[in-house]
Amino acid sequence: MTTKIAILGVGLIGGSLALCFKGKPGLHVIGYSPRAASAEKYVERGVVDEATTDLEEAVKEANYIFICSPVGMLEDTLFRLNTLTLKRGCVITDVGSTKASVTACASKLNWNEVYFIGGHPMAGSERSGVEAASVLLFENAYYVLTPTNDCPENVTQELRQLLQHTRAHIIQMNAEEHDRVVGAISHLPHIVATALVNQVRQYNDSNELHLILAAGGFRDITRIASSDPTVWRDILINNRQVMLDLLQDWQDKVEEWKDVLLREDGEWIEESFRLSGHFRNQMPERRKGAIHALYDVYMDIPDTPGIIGRIATKLGQEEINLSNLQIIESREDVPGVLRLSFREEQNWERAQVCLRSLGYEVYV
Repeated sequence: MTTKIAILGVGLIGGSLALCFKGKPGLHVIGYSPRAASAEKYVERGVVDEATTDLEEAVKEANYIFICSPVGMLEDTLFRLNTLTLKRGCVITDVGSTKASVTACASKLNWNEVYFIGGHPMAGSERSGVEAASVLLFENAYYVLTPTNDCPENVTQELRQLLQHTRAHIIQMNAEEHDRVVGAISHLPHIVATALVNQVRQYNDSNELHLILAAGGFRDITRIASSDPTVWRDILINNRQVMLDLLQDWQDKVEEWKDVLLREDGEWIEESFRLSGHFRNQMPERRKGAIHALYDVYMDIPDTPGIIGRIATKLGQEEINLSNLQIIESREDVPGVLRLSFREEQNWERAQVCLRSLGYEVYV
């Protein structure tokens, strides 16, 4: 018996899911896009078994429907699906990074033995589109499911079993808890990073040294401020009540720091850094999370002609895929004058071995 899986929106996440399922015994993957050129591309790239621009055709007789559209479009897609005839026992799930609103929307609709289970694969990439899809995207990442209380346990277990093909770590929580946790570890940092960069941008209007000297550690710790503006508009507005609460907590922390500096309380500052350092050191270094990890290698190199080319050539000869290369001019908090970036942990690890075998000192 064949299990039909419909992927609505075959981009980075949807495409990677499709690749995890495609070719597995008993699974048939159909991709949907309203644009004919996109549907054709899905098939040409071998990401899906077939593709269509007809939503009704895509979901007809589907056992599973993955909604992989942006957060701002999830509820509209649910309303559209609710007008179609779906197979009894069909499971609808999504991949959005907010869960409470879409779960509440699904619960208000009348389904005929059709179940909704919220989903959030906590993995991503700086790239986007089906071209960036990878069968390895979810490996060792957390994949959160937020089933409603009235969803039968066997239905949730069957979805968990299907998602084993992603090689992700599947965990369950309720939708509201998900939004609070992810709001704190992902959504709030994006706001803080964006606000901080814009603050420095305004300072730079009168003193361009801000931009020049921000090339090192400041650029690294604020990299998420370069995230997709439209995506984050939808996420933050969708999760606005949680964010308002978190921002109030953040404002309280800022006021606390202002008071400490006014009192010149050096002991409090030391203790704060000690506690934060201790907590941060407990975090898994290479576990995929809400904010995707960077696989960077730093190294010192002599200032001699052709040295960077030789390093890149050697990595190429070893078939180590280099994503980006940058010369660091401002080295505060950054170990090394050259930064090499990799998209995959395996290439990151192999590069360290390769470079050290050539006698270079490497930092990670």
